[in-house]
Amino acid sequence: MRMPRTIALLLCTAAVAAATSACSGATPPKTAGGSDFKVTPLSPPAQGPLDSFTWSLYAEPYTLDYALAYDYPPNTVLANVCEQLMRVTPDMKIEPGLAVKYDRPDPLTLVYTLRPDVKFHDGTTMTADDVVASLQRQMDPATGSPWGSAFKNVKAVEKTGPLEVTLRLTKPDVLLHELMAASPGTVESAATLAAAGKDYGTPGGKVNCTGPYALDTWSQGAGITLKKHGAYWDPQLAPKADTVKFTFIEDTAARTNAFLSGTADGGYMVAPATVGQLRSGAKGSVLFGPNTAASNLAVLDFKGPLGDPKVRQALSLALDRKNIIKAAAGGLGVPAKAPAARGSWALAPEKTAALFDTLPEPVYDIAAAKKLVQEAGAAGRKITLVTSTLAPEISVVANAVQGAGREIGLDVELKSVAPEAYSSIFVDPAARAGLDLVITNGYDNTPDPLEFYQYLRTGDFGNYGNWSNAEYDAAFDRANAEPDAAKRAELTAELQKIAMRELPIIPLYEAPYMVYLGKRVTGAPTGIAQLYYPWAATIGAPAK
Repeated sequence: MRMPRTIALLLCTAAVAAATSACSGATPPKTAGGSDFKVTPLSPPAQGPLDSFTWSLYAEPYTLDYALAYDYPPNTVLANVCEQLMRVTPDMKIEPGLAVKYDRPDPLTLVYTLRPDVKFHDGTTMTADDVVASLQRQMDPATGSPWGSAFKNVKAVEKTGPLEVTLRLTKPDVLLHELMAASPGTVESAATLAAAGKDYGTPGGKVNCTGPYALDTWSQGAGITLKKHGAYWDPQLAPKADTVKFTFIEDTAARTNAFLSGTADGGYMVAPATVGQLRSGAKGSVLFGPNTAASNLAVLDFKGPLGDPKVRQALSLALDRKNIIKAAAGGLGVPAKAPAARGSWALAPEKTAALFDTLPEPVYDIAAAKKLVQEAGAAGRKITLVTSTLAPEISVVANAVQGAGREIGLDVELKSVAPEAYSSIFVDPAARAGLDLVITNGYDNTPDPLEFYQYLRTGDFGNYGNWSNAEYDAAFDRANAEPDAAKRAELTAELQKIAMRELPIIPLYEAPYMVYLGKRVTGAPTGIAQLYYPWAATIGAPAK
C-alpha cells in the first residue's frame, strides 16, 4: 500500500485478477464487462538479438536514486540498472539475487552470503562494504528515503565477512527479508555513493550498479539511454539488445499514437481506455500479467462520520462496483474482495483458494446501506472525498462514490485539488486536513499480502487515517514472526478478516496489469515484477 505510487496506478488502473490460477492454465477470469482475459507472466520468448529498442514511460523519472525511487517511472528504469540482494521473478516468487543465499540462525538475525566476482558497471568488484553502505544509506534520516520504515526493526547492518553481511534485529521481521527483493535491498557502489554525494541519481550524477544495463545518458525532458553491461554476472539474463532508449510521453493519446506508429516499441502501464484502439490497430499486442494491486477507498478521518463502522459498511454496500469497473477500467477487472489483491497471495499459492477465493463477493444492497446510515444517526452528514484532474479514473470513481452516498443519505462532497496536492496527501499529514476519503491503488512490492496489511498497523507511515486496533496489531506481529510462508498466510488471513470487518479501507476493484509490445519486440515480463526484475534483458526479436 505504498500510496505515493497511487498516482501511477491511477494513471493505468492497474491491478490483478486471478493471476495465480490463470498462470497455471486455469480458465481465464471473467471481467465485470463480461469479457475474458488471460494472465501470463511472460510474453513469447525472444528468438534473436536487437541493436536497440525504444520503451515508452508515461512520465519522466523524478530520480534514479534507488533510495528515493518510489514510483513506476524510476523503478521501471532502475530494474535493469540496479539489483537487490534477492529477486522477485516474473511468476511472483522470491529467489536469490546478489546474495547467493541467506540464513536465519535465530529470529533476530539475517545473514546474507554474497555472490563472488559481481562487477559494478565501472568494472570494480562488489563487496560486503558496498552492501553495508547501500543499506545503511536507506536507514539514514538524512537520505529521506521513503523505504526507511522497512528498516524500523534493524539494530545494525554489519560486515561479518568479505562476502557476508548480517542484519541484527530488535524483533522478528519476515517482511524485511522479503523487501530485500525490492528497493530496500538494492546494492550500489560505496565509492560511487561517496563521490556523487547529492548529485547521485540525478541527470547530472552517476549510477553505478550491477544490473545487465548501465546508465549511458539522461537528457532531462528528452530521454534516458541504457547500454549493455558486458560483464554482467547472470548468463541467464544476458541482454539481447545492445541499447534501450526510454521516452517520456504524458499525454495518453500521444502515447497510444507512439505505439501504433512504431516510434515506441512497447511500454507498461497501458491506459484501459486505449486497449481497444491498440488491438484494432494490429501493430502489436496488449498482454496481461500478474499483479498485486487493488483500487480502494482509504479513510483519512476516523473522528468524523466514517469513524462509525456502520457508516463505512453502508458506503461499501452502496457501491455498484461492476459499473465502476466499466466506467473507470474499461470493463477490465473484477470487484475487489479485500484490500490486498488476490495476486499478492503468490508466495503460498496452495493457500490462495482457501484464504482468498472463499471470501464472499462484495454485496450491492442500497436498502441495507440506508438502514445502517439511519442506525448510525449519520443521515445528512457530510463526507469529503478528495478528487483531482490527475487521471480520469479518479473523477470517475469519485463521482460514483458521491452518487452512492446520495442514494443512502450521506452528503459526499467532492474536493478537487491539483495533481501535486493529491500526491501530497500520501506523504504529508497536514495535506489530509478536512478530508475523509481518498481513492488509492495500493500494491505489494513482494508477492506476500502481509506487506500490504502492515500499513494498517497503529502508527505506520501508510496508515493515513491513524486507525488503531490492538487485536490487529497483535495479529500482525504474530504473522511477521512466522518464517514459513504457508503458516504466515494463515496468520495473514486473520488480518484480512479484521480489515474486512472494520473496513478502515473499503475495497473497490482489481483490473489487469498491462503491457504493450509492438511487432518487432517480444520476451518481456508482463506483470508487476518488472519493477525489480531486469525485464529489458529478456526483450529481443521475435521469430521471423
